[in-house]
Amino acid sequence: MERIRYFDHAATTYVKEEVLEAMFPYFALNYGNPSSIYGIGRQNKMAIEQARKVVASVINSKPKEIYFTGCGSESDNLAIKGVAYANREKGNHIITSKIEHHAVINSCKTLESEGFRVTYLNVDKYGKIDLNELENNITKDTILITIMTANNEIGTIQDIEKIGQIAKKHNVYFHTDAVQAIGNLKIDVEKCNIDLLSLSAHKFYGPKGVRSFICKTRNKI
Repeated sequence: MERIRYFDHAATTYVKEEVLEAMFPYFALNYGNPSSIYGIGRQNKMAIEQARKVVASVINSKPKEIYFTGCGSESDNLAIKGVAYANREKGNHIITSKIEHHAVINSCKTLESEGFRVTYLNVDKYGKIDLNELENNITKDTILITIMTANNEIGTIQDIEKIGQIAKKHNVYFHTDAVQAIGNLKIDVEKCNIDLLSLSAHKFYGPKGVRSFICKTRNKI
């Protein structure tokens, strides 16, 4: 029998056995609606809240800042469009890079069609943005910086701690698409001044269709 050698864990991973075991009761036994008022539903609500605590502990955020979405693209859309629409009275300028995931690029292009201005930063031959160029492009109208932590095609890891420092210095929201990073890199949202972060379970042996989105409580979104 021919063996299959799989080298695309950046696209998706298998579900680990311990994850399957943990999830099985909710697939087959504890199927109650967590928004319901009866016992089988309330038990599932408690399980969801426990999951928030686990995710929060991984990235050093508060459980109430964790939101579950259906996919990484939904998380990116929620972050970028949410900040843009909620802060339109402050400004209409967003900064991103030319090598972001399509979920980010397409969200920015949609906002451009609605009157927002987007700066797409160049990257060097290693896929890195220039931090000086980033800071020089910030204006009084800048409301959001969205730069991915690790690139999904070439693997470049951006210096999100320094990007976060720049964003905080100028009182600009910072979103990072960390879908390719979580599970491989340690990310501390407090240390890196990350306001919004997107991650995806299936990139590190979790089930598909389960994504998380962190939105700091200070955010207007």
